[in-house]
Amino acid sequence: MTEKTKISRRSMLTAGAGLAATAISGTTIGKSMTVTPSNPEGPFYPVHKQVDMDTDLTLIEGHTERAQGEVIKVTGQVLDDKGLPVEGALVDIWQANTNGRYHHEDDPATMPTDPNFQGWGMVKTDALGRYAFTTIKPGAYMVNDEWRRPPHIHYKVSRRGYREITTQMYFAGESLNEKDSLLNDVAENERDLLVVDFNERDGVLHGNFSVVLAKVS
Repeated sequence: MTEKTKISRRSMLTAGAGLAATAISGTTIGKSMTVTPSNPEGPFYPVHKQVDMDTDLTLIEGHTERAQGEVIKVTGQVLDDKGLPVEGALVDIWQANTNGRYHHEDDPATMPTDPNFQGWGMVKTDALGRYAFTTIKPGAYMVNDEWRRPPHIHYKVSRRGYREITTQMYFAGESLNEKDSLLNDVAENERDLLVVDFNERDGVLHGNFSVVLAKVS
């Protein structure tokens, strides 16, 4: 049994406990909900398929070392605009490493790469619309001399019968959020839907990011 298999099984048990805590609330069902705001895909969506694209981005199959950086767990639900869970939605995430560099050949950044960071993962939601990822908190990075992007994770969420959403999840409390032009392009009354509070539990930061999809009419 590989180290990845051992960790993945342990992570699944931990994730299961976390998912149980995110079970759909009875007050949500039937309630009209705001569709998650979109945010640009950006230029660094992965272009080469990876062998390892599971929900633990901190350890690559066959590697003995974990990714550098602060480990975080992100859980959430995919819901429709009536508050009902969307089963079988594909949740696709990608992000920079702890140094603020993407695993992408076109990233011009000079920050160090991390050969042990997966950088890209996918999972389908369960019957209650739930998903979970273990990853690292991404680093901020410079776009140009005047613009430094705050830590963020890219999301693409899709399911037949619903409009696909591409967006970004941001971290609460980051000073760079206030000046980020992409986050500020989102309507002020919807901006908080993309910003997540993380709280420490059992030595790991946990955050919940749920996505609301609109049905195709």
